[in-house]
Amino acid sequence: MAIWKLHGNGRTVEPGAVVAPGERLSWPATIAIGVQHVIAMFGATFLVPVLTGFPVSTTLLFSGIGTLLFLVITKNRLPSYLGSSFAFIAPVTAATASAGMGSALAGIVAVGILLALVGVVVQLAGLGWIDKLMPPVVSGAIVALIGFNLAPAAWSNFKVQPVVASITLVAIVLFSVLFRGFLGRISIFLGVVVGYIAAAIGGVLDFSAVGDAAWIGLPEFRVADFTTPGTWAAIAMFLPVVLVLVAENVGHVRGVATMTDRSVNRSTGRALIADGVSTTLAGVFGGSGTTTYGENIGVMAATRVYSTAAYWVAGVTAILLALSPKVGAVFNSIPAGVLGGATTALYGLIGIIGIKIWVEGRVDFSRPVNQYTAAVSLVIAIAQFTMAWGDFQLGAIVLGAAAALVIYHLGNLIARARGTGADDGGPLPVIGPLGGDPE
Repeated sequence: MAIWKLHGNGRTVEPGAVVAPGERLSWPATIAIGVQHVIAMFGATFLVPVLTGFPVSTTLLFSGIGTLLFLVITKNRLPSYLGSSFAFIAPVTAATASAGMGSALAGIVAVGILLALVGVVVQLAGLGWIDKLMPPVVSGAIVALIGFNLAPAAWSNFKVQPVVASITLVAIVLFSVLFRGFLGRISIFLGVVVGYIAAAIGGVLDFSAVGDAAWIGLPEFRVADFTTPGTWAAIAMFLPVVLVLVAENVGHVRGVATMTDRSVNRSTGRALIADGVSTTLAGVFGGSGTTTYGENIGVMAATRVYSTAAYWVAGVTAILLALSPKVGAVFNSIPAGVLGGATTALYGLIGIIGIKIWVEGRVDFSRPVNQYTAAVSLVIAIAQFTMAWGDFQLGAIVLGAAAALVIYHLGNLIARARGTGADDGGPLPVIGPLGGDPE
């Protein structure tokens, strides 16, 4: 515990100052801030396993373990919480339906391994090649298509209990508009709480499993399966997720570096490796893939405390919560209408993050190559195109991501050959899993 230097008097942060990653406040203050980070990540992290059918407690456990691994691998220099990534929802849902949960976990493992390898390359060669491969017009299209591809899933839950779903959706919108700062960032969580209460009042809430669940116990572990027929076709659907995770991690590092110390950017490769290792471990044992969280950047910006000590507290707290089956049972009892209202907002927000990337990257949509990069990939995702060769099938996400990459790079190659110039796309923009600004 002596690795953190006490900041000032340990109780307050001086005007204009920040608590650096290698510093900490007093332990009571640090513990309080760590718990606040858990609350910030909770609303988003529990939704992913609830929507995909994964055990909530297991996902929460590996979220906490992943956070601790992240701190170790980045040498305790990069503050971050690793929560469930929304980018996995669409491929997990599709893979589970077509080949089973074991195959979906295999896809998560494959993403984790590939992300870690990308991290090794970045550590050795830098970030320039990523900026060239995935400029804003491409990265924005891939993020947007993942969100919009999920629209039918939101409607399938919404129509089951439309009144409860509408109450949940309205509550989320109102919380996000009425509140600023921390409360605004957890608007989805607050909306789900309102929807849950509405479902209880309306008599559509089944709370029986909560009463039967033990207070203390191990989470349910499931194993990735690479042998089931159709698994390798399912894995292909997960590959575009790697591009999203790269963008999220790079954005997180850049955001923290902007607010603390530019030298933090040197940890980018380690951050990618750490998230890859965390995602791999989660996939092997039945948890959801992880990513750095914009919500927690918001908490750091609001408190001006970037101490990694707070994240050690957050990781340990998440692990302790995961060891209570009753906590998992509460989240598993969320009715379809609440999920329908929440996901109508959530999936739309994922799509809007992609559009936000275009705006921040100043994408020139007067250029035909940019127009078609976005247009074709989005229609493929929204219409849920598929292509099959025997038992091997490619879904809309991989087809849309491939279309974005091919159209952009082939179009620019032709433009160079004709001497009409090409768009370098600019640097990879700063994004978070819910699109929260790092400032």
